[in-house]
Amino acid sequence: MAAAGATAAAAVAAASLAFSSFHLSKPSLARRHFRTIRSSISPPSTTEFNISFAPKSKNPKPQSETLLIPWIIRDANGNLKLQSTPPAKYLEDMAKAKALTAKKKKKKEESAARAAAGEPKHSKAARRFYNENFRDPPQRLSKVLAAAGVASRRSSEELIFEGRVTVNGSVCNTPQIRVDPARDMIYVNGNRLPKKLPPKVYLALNKPKGYICSSGEKESKSVLFLFDDYLKNWNKQNPGVPKPRIFTVGRLDVATTGLIIVTNDGDFAQKLSHPSSNLSKEYIATIDGVVNKRHLIAISEGTVIDGVHCTPDSVELLPPQPAILKPRLRIVVHEGRNHEVRELVKNAGLQIHALKRVRIGGFRLPSDLGAWETC
Repeated sequence: MAAAGATAAAAVAAASLAFSSFHLSKPSLARRHFRTIRSSISPPSTTEFNISFAPKSKNPKPQSETLLIPWIIRDANGNLKLQSTPPAKYLEDMAKAKALTAKKKKKKEESAARAAAGEPKHSKAARRFYNENFRDPPQRLSKVLAAAGVASRRSSEELIFEGRVTVNGSVCNTPQIRVDPARDMIYVNGNRLPKKLPPKVYLALNKPKGYICSSGEKESKSVLFLFDDYLKNWNKQNPGVPKPRIFTVGRLDVATTGLIIVTNDGDFAQKLSHPSSNLSKEYIATIDGVVNKRHLIAISEGTVIDGVHCTPDSVELLPPQPAILKPRLRIVVHEGRNHEVRELVKNAGLQIHALKRVRIGGFRLPSDLGAWETC
């Protein structure tokens, strides 16, 4: 029994020595009264132990609200020791975790900023509404190939008939089949057609003399050659956008100058050039010789072209100008027959020195647009 009491006394003395080196920072805890601890080994009436704290310092330091927690760590020799600061390894791991959290947060903020700057995300119902009301419907295969710049619509039909076009892995020989480039996989001569078709472009050209409005004839210069620089710089100005295949709307003969519209919109070209559109076209004809009243009457009465009697909408003799010695006529037509203006003037007994188109419908050739220039 005496040995047991001595062991208990030694344990209590060691605990008292360990805690006497730490100061509790909370003043409320320092002023508490602790109850007497009785040894559970010795009889209740034999021994009592009181735990006391270190005396107050003469120059007390400012007390913080956090408690000092002792750290029990194992040293290099494997022995346990008590210290008031966390281990270095623990502090290093905490710093790495903090840096990793900050990096993830920054990455999340950057992705959120990119998402806010990009296109907004829409719900399925909104996308369905857009597809049903605004999305371009499927188009004929030959029309899609022509819009993508593969070839003209007629040449595209020849490619389809020759079996050089596949749709979704199968050879297609029907130009009228409806396809959607965004969903269907279309290949021409083994090359994939881009999902996104080129945008619609509308250009006005002041056609110079000596050029034809066709790309199929090789013996003369085509007005499309004037757009080579425009098409060469297309990829720089429009990265990622397919290059359009442009063509002229209607034609002007090789000797006629003036307004010609160039586009890649087939439907627009069809509406603009078809006689049913009734678009008026205004020409300025410079005449060799003298023009009198009977000439104007003869032109206004019209003439027969290809078995159809054609009459102009209006004929007017323009007032003379000091810089222009030859008389000029303003002639407005709407049928657009081949060489209609030249035939009207020729039927009146006059000879054209120069012919220029200055207006198509409501679009007039800009006065500051010189020959060879586009807008």
